[in-house]
Amino acid sequence: MHHIYCPYCEEMREEEEYSYTGEAHIERPKDPASIADEAWGDYLFFRANPRGIHHEMWYHTAGCRRYFNATRDTHSYQIHETYKMGELPAVTAPTKAALVADKAKAAPVKDKAKPKTKTKAKVTPEEQQGDAS
Repeated sequence: MHHIYCPYCEEMREEEEYSYTGEAHIERPKDPASIADEAWGDYLFFRANPRGIHHEMWYHTAGCRRYFNATRDTHSYQIHETYKMGELPAVTAPTKAALVADKAKAAPVKDKAKPKTKTKAKVTPEEQQGDAS
């Protein structure tokens, strides 16, 4: 059983007291009537589903009955932090550019000074028989 910290009640409570309500920090369109149906559909139905750090909105159903945000790792299910609505998260996922840069730093450097070794040519069975005679 998981325990989640409620930033309003300021205590750890069992997961069953909470309801997951979706992705956090999604901005509602200012004038929904003026946007295209496709954009409105994207707002209503499409959400990010990352593997790793994800910001979620939760509702403390059996407690203070307030919404709050949580930063959770979807791979391990670990909750890194919870914070009140309107606040920004302290834990964020690295950007794609940072991940690419880290990979480049970690990649082994190939030694260009090494001479390339030549591979032996394969000998067919017919050639081997010709050498034996």
